[in-house]
Amino acid sequence: IPVDVYELGLIYDVMVNEDYDVKVIMTLTTPNCPVAETLPKEVEDKIKSLKEVNDCEVEITFEPAWTKDLISDEAKLELGML
Repeated sequence: IPVDVYELGLIYDVMVNEDYDVKVIMTLTTPNCPVAETLPKEVEDKIKSLKEVNDCEVEITFEPAWTKDLISDEAKLELGML
């Protein structure tokens, strides 16, 4: 997919504390998403690779449920949805 997880609307919140510990709350398109086992770890590893970041935790939630409405307009254009 030529669109990142943020533009797909999968990232619900990002919090950074004073120690540069990052917590990401994200979702997947469905609980049975084929990348459910790998995508959260990829997001965590990518954030941990930033030199400013001390630690990172990724939490998966399905509330609210993801819908195509969460995809950014730019991503919809890229995906041929507009």
